[in-house]
Amino acid sequence: MDIKSLIRDVPDFPIKGIIFKDITTLLKSARGLKTASEELLEFAKGKHINKVVGIESRGFIFGCLLAEKLDAGFVPIRKPGKLPAETLSETYTLEYGEDKIEIHKDAIEPGDKVLLHDDLLATGGTMEAAAKLIERMGGEIIQISFLIELNFLKGREKLKKYDVHSLIQYDSE
Repeated sequence: MDIKSLIRDVPDFPIKGIIFKDITTLLKSARGLKTASEELLEFAKGKHINKVVGIESRGFIFGCLLAEKLDAGFVPIRKPGKLPAETLSETYTLEYGEDKIEIHKDAIEPGDKVLLHDDLLATGGTMEAAAKLIERMGGEIIQISFLIELNFLKGREKLKKYDVHSLIQYDSE
């Protein structure tokens, strides 16, 4: 199945000039969801991962599916003020300013083998910040995965030291 054909382009979202890659059209297809999940799982099999960390919010969808299939725990990374217990945070740069993500202080144990997942790799800032949080807590990043990668934004360059996989690549908007 060609899962790329299930991704919808939404022009001028969230701001004018951006073409948003909408995964909801993939998610509503039972066959597409299953195919994407199985392909992401193939990247991670046999790597002894014990924690899957998903980034808010679309990273939660496949992150939870992967955690269940890998017999691993799931940890959410969220925007500030969304997690109820004590957190650690990391600030990162966007094309249009700064943002911040947070994780519970007790979510990662030293030595945890971590798979980081998000739906889309653009400039790499969010995932780079997430990786810094995991490493600061003593976790070992075994792999980073994405459903979609926008190659033309060169986000992979910020993640060079990691094993990075993506299912769908776009070389231009």
